[in-house]
Amino acid sequence: MRVKVKGMSCQHCVNSVTKALQQLDGVKNVEVSLDQGEARYEEDKPVDRETVRKAVQDAGYDVGEFEDS
Repeated sequence: MRVKVKGMSCQHCVNSVTKALQQLDGVKNVEVSLDQGEARYEEDKPVDRETVRKAVQDAGYDVGEFEDS
């Protein structure tokens, strides 16, 4: 799964989004790219997109489109 993350500007931002996603039940192999402004992750069980959206927003960033990868 791939999701656009808006508002990241530094490595600290990348770390914050990575940590937020890694704490979600069912999410694994999180990779966040500052250059591409997105996060990629795999699911070992279905994870609701709103749960992902809320975790990223709670970390202080805006969420754009989701895309199956």
